[in-house]
Amino acid sequence: MTTESIQNLKGAFDPFAESGENEVGSNKVQEGLIHIRIQQRNGRKTLTTVQGIHPKYDLKKIVKACKKQYACNGTVSINPEYGECIQLQGDQREKIKEFMMQVGLARPEQIKVHGF
Repeated sequence: MTTESIQNLKGAFDPFAESGENEVGSNKVQEGLIHIRIQQRNGRKTLTTVQGIHPKYDLKKIVKACKKQYACNGTVSINPEYGECIQLQGDQREKIKEFMMQVGLARPEQIKVHGF
């Protein structure tokens, strides 16, 4: 049996990857989508990350508005996996989604919420 006859060994296919992803460098990026993810820190503490906002928007101003409106701390960080993203303390997924639509940063079909 040769490796040519085994189709599963060809290429790196991830069955859990989401459809429509384009590989850019080592990062996987979906064009035009904003991803809102939640990460578990320790114990009950969580961190919400927002990735994929168009570079023409000032992320620091968005963070400042979110911090004031939702009474949480936040920062703009460079994540090796997601690139430049917004980090907010706590589970702010639904609030951030509503904020993005209300301000006009994205349409509902452009926002993808990940998590538990």
